[in-house]
Amino acid sequence: MAHNTFDTLQSYPLASGKTASFYSLPALARRFPNINRLPVSIRIVLESVLRNCDGKKVTETHIEQLANWAPNAKRVDEIPFIVARVVLQDFTGVPLLADLAAMRNVAADLGKNPKRIEPLVPVDLVVDHSVMIDHYGDVAALDLNMKLEFSRNRERYQFMKWGMQAFDTFKVVPPGIGIVHQVNLEYLARGVHQKADGDRTIYYPDTLVGTDSHTTMINGIGVVGWGVGGIEAEAGMLGQPVYFLTPDVVGVHLKGKLREGVTATDLVLRVTELLRATKVVGKFVEFFGEGTQSLALPDRATIANMAPEYGATMGFFPVDEKTIEYFRGSGRTDEEIDAFEKYFRAQELFGIPAAGQLDYSQVVELDLDTIVPSLAGPKRPQDRIELTGMKQTFETLFSAPVKENGFNKKPEDLKTEVQAGDVKIHNGDVLIAAITSCTNTSNPGVLLAAGLVAKKAVEKGLTVAPHIKTSLAPGSRVVSEYLARTGLLPYLESLGFAVAAYGCTTCIGNAGDLRPEFNEAIVENDLVCAAVLSGNRNFEARIHPNIRANFLASPPLVVAYAIAGSVLKDLTKEPVAKNRDGEDVWLKDIWPTTQEVHDLMHFAMDADTFRRLYSNLTKDHPLWNAVPSAEGQVYDWPKSTYIAQPPFFAGFGMEPAPVPKIRNARIMALFGDSITTDHISPAGSIKETSPAGKYLLANDVTKADFNSYGSRRGNHDVMMRGTFANVRIKNLMLPAKPDGSREEGGMTLHQPDGERLAIYDAAMKYMADGVPTVILAGEEYGTGSSRDWAAKGTQLLGVKAVVARSFERIHRSNLVGMGVLPLQFRNNDSWESLGIKGDEVIDIVVPDELVPQQEINMTVRRADGSSFEVSLLSRIDTAIEVDYYLHGGILPFVLRELMAA
Repeated sequence: MAHNTFDTLQSYPLASGKTASFYSLPALARRFPNINRLPVSIRIVLESVLRNCDGKKVTETHIEQLANWAPNAKRVDEIPFIVARVVLQDFTGVPLLADLAAMRNVAADLGKNPKRIEPLVPVDLVVDHSVMIDHYGDVAALDLNMKLEFSRNRERYQFMKWGMQAFDTFKVVPPGIGIVHQVNLEYLARGVHQKADGDRTIYYPDTLVGTDSHTTMINGIGVVGWGVGGIEAEAGMLGQPVYFLTPDVVGVHLKGKLREGVTATDLVLRVTELLRATKVVGKFVEFFGEGTQSLALPDRATIANMAPEYGATMGFFPVDEKTIEYFRGSGRTDEEIDAFEKYFRAQELFGIPAAGQLDYSQVVELDLDTIVPSLAGPKRPQDRIELTGMKQTFETLFSAPVKENGFNKKPEDLKTEVQAGDVKIHNGDVLIAAITSCTNTSNPGVLLAAGLVAKKAVEKGLTVAPHIKTSLAPGSRVVSEYLARTGLLPYLESLGFAVAAYGCTTCIGNAGDLRPEFNEAIVENDLVCAAVLSGNRNFEARIHPNIRANFLASPPLVVAYAIAGSVLKDLTKEPVAKNRDGEDVWLKDIWPTTQEVHDLMHFAMDADTFRRLYSNLTKDHPLWNAVPSAEGQVYDWPKSTYIAQPPFFAGFGMEPAPVPKIRNARIMALFGDSITTDHISPAGSIKETSPAGKYLLANDVTKADFNSYGSRRGNHDVMMRGTFANVRIKNLMLPAKPDGSREEGGMTLHQPDGERLAIYDAAMKYMADGVPTVILAGEEYGTGSSRDWAAKGTQLLGVKAVVARSFERIHRSNLVGMGVLPLQFRNNDSWESLGIKGDEVIDIVVPDELVPQQEINMTVRRADGSSFEVSLLSRIDTAIEVDYYLHGGILPFVLRELMAA
């Protein structure tokens, strides 16, 4: 029922003659004048708190606290944020659906109606992570890759179809439609929502969380939303608010305009570098000023998409005329657009704020005129390299120490040449060139620029060497449509950039394999070869386990480097290549002007195209339509190596167990800085010799049918065996090699016997002996994708606590959500400074009365009998997280609430 807290229930007229009711922030500002100076993103969150005030989970106190947000106050208030909807990608969505199905099993076992477990907000799952680039370089690649995708993932798709019929508010966007964030931007986001309430219709803004960190792309159209782990999203679906501490808001004042020939990708790489250095982790970032106003909406979305890379919770752009223009061009209805624009005008939230108009915790300035063509890499997205310095940077990093982001090779080895089959390969050779990822394929400006580079290059007689794995994976079918209509697609195809898939592909590690002789040559000769991709992440072993140097670049630069064939070619001082007549062709000869790109933009924003392609997602989709669906409200779990009943509710009871005690624990691993969720969570290909590979072989799965860890996220037996098994992870408990380098791969020393085992095998041995374990780490533990399996796998391996110098936002909350205690070293303490080696015994004194962010002591007993205590900060940050931890995790907490109702 609608309420009228603080006399804020107001209305405004629509063009249709209807009246829209809404909870008015200008009306609330009469009581709390501070609202008029609040950042736009905070005000949209405030609207949700106001509208959902029920006196229980959301109270008037919450409204007052947020309405009185101050730029530099101490952040202790907890916001209960109820979102309008949830979006999922399939790698995280399948295990989430498995959890929901398992909760229905519990409900049935307790004699309750299984329909108690039902999403209370709309949920859309977009299948985009499954497809791999097995076939590439010709126009048949898309069809062949789709057929392989369906043959590998049939069991998963059957499960999704069961979910669609079992849950009323759960919908699936089938494979082959696009990437979740681009589909969200182009289709799922409707601007404002409406809900009937008696004789009123309440209108409210689109807000969401998504189970992928790049959910922030939607911030580009003024939608408040960010990535969370699957377990948080699941709780939100089941009626729990998303709880978070009131954030700081960093305002980014963009000035000026981009120079001729500079792309949105160049801009976002500079923004990522700048804001990562500004330390915006866990904060909202909001863009304002005349430079912001000048940016086209796809450019805003590109910047918003990369918020996880600069560490922010959001990268938010307010709604203005360009937002409305995008909605019109992408096929939204006149009625939707009218309601959307009038809502934001009624809330006095329409338009890009000018400098000084609003209050921010901190203001950062960036002049768009200073942006230059750039790449980022070779291991992190924030490590920007200007195009002019690319060759020199690679040469320097080749022999630089690993701790300085280098490869620790001898300088004289740079020119090593190796015969690999019929091809000679060298350090710095580009072996993968991929136009991929929602970050850039959502942006017509850079996609059209790539097509124009291809056209000019072909007309100049340039080609791409056939051994380079080239691919074009648009974020939606709209992209290939406008590339075809502009006549640019044939030129891309002739260079090997034929459409290979509609999905994330290379950006998430689904590049497919290299030629076997390349793998052998790289491994045997320790070559540092390169990938150039228009993606958003380039962490170690993410793109391909044998490609060590990975560079993020704009789509037109991807095409240019594919033609050049090596990152050791200076594209600003050397020809890109020689044509068939032996003539030099330079980058300036094939680079399009801003006007050339602009002249084609109308092809990309054709409303009829959007409406046609999104009107019926299963039309002309025989592969999806042929997948059968199980029936019933409770899932009957078949024997499968893809989908298995999760173990998280084993022994479930209505009363939680006592506060966990962590005594006589052993150290599972000692990690350094920047351990990402790619390192922790199983991702990419499965090796035969790994614990997961051995498990699949034992279950009669052949190597050819292993698929990827991501596709098997619905099976905990596979996933827990792959946790901490990344080929590049370094457990510093293991002794250094004679040359001082550290061993890579998921190994540990089992204590006290010192036996060298895979982390999974050691974990099973500890658990069999009733020994708890802990992990110690450095700065930025858990950066990267919002992979809930990084926390689920940690819990299933028996790890009770992770002690780190600092945590990434999503992974920290996911650890709490799985009942794993996150603890932070205080001051300058670290496991290195404390002299911890890995053979110690650990006691962590968890108080019976837990409160947020309290001091917790850890006792360390050395092998020689000596001991010492160290004070740690509990990173259970909020009161609701205390409840989650005490219940053994967020899912048992929510399930007990639902069963008690």
